[in-house]
Amino acid sequence: METASGDPDVRRLALGSTPGTVPLARDFTRSALQDWGWLPAATADRRAAAEDVLLVVSELVTNACLHAEGPESLRVLRLADVLRLEVVDRGAGQPAPRTPHRAGRPGGHGMFIVQRLCRAWGIERTPGTPGKTVWAELAAPA
Repeated sequence: METASGDPDVRRLALGSTPGTVPLARDFTRSALQDWGWLPAATADRRAAAEDVLLVVSELVTNACLHAEGPESLRVLRLADVLRLEVVDRGAGQPAPRTPHRAGRPGGHGMFIVQRLCRAWGIERTPGTPGKTVWAELAAPA
């Protein structure tokens, strides 16, 4: 596990197109949540908050694998009242929840789940640089 600039509130993991990228990202995030006291969870609400974070990481990394030429990195940031997840990928596309959402159909649920579970999410691009950062913020457990 790598911390960015020695900051204990920022974790960064280099990713690639290797098999097992999604479980690797989940394990990395789970370890950060353990270090920050989110896990093991003392209450059902805290456990649900941690599980939401792990689900969103899975969805963001899976989306990068399937639709954005693969993920390059994952950053997990602990801020005052939110946890921010950032997945950098090489794709030019624009992720969006499938509209209308059809719960009974396979596929297309990733960004819908992210939208439902997160306080906010979005995309950041650097002009002249390929790819993008897809970020999501979840409320810290009370």
